[in-house]
Amino acid sequence: MENQNLIKFLNQLLSNQFVMYVKLHRYHWFVQGRHFFALHALFEEMYKKIANDLDEVAERILMIDGKPLATMSKYLKEATVVEANADDKEDEIMDQLHADYMQLIAEIRDVGFKLADERSDEPTKDLLISLLGSYEKYVWMLSAYRAYK
Repeated sequence: MENQNLIKFLNQLLSNQFVMYVKLHRYHWFVQGRHFFALHALFEEMYKKIANDLDEVAERILMIDGKPLATMSKYLKEATVVEANADDKEDEIMDQLHADYMQLIAEIRDVGFKLADERSDEPTKDLLISLLGSYEKYVWMLSAYRAYK
């Protein structure tokens, strides 16, 4: 299949999104500290956005004749984003999310765009551009938060 590399990339992105979805839920449930209310709400916004994003990516994989991954074991195997394993403190959570979103951005820019361009797959590139914009917004917000350390 000619678009196998693009499908593989999109499945990796999907895997990263699922790891982020679980991670954001964990942070939403366990965040503590003086910014609890704001962060609790922010993490809920983020996991709802990721839920929508991963559905879009899975559907795009199907549209280009691929098969989206659909098990946690496969997501964990293919993901480049690491799941949360500790009860991180507020600053650690924000640093980790900043790094995670930066990683997603870099992979979309460095790999995803090139693969979509090679296939002249404008709908996939459009999806990736949309994701990039929203992830860049979260990086901006997280950077602004982290400026007050």
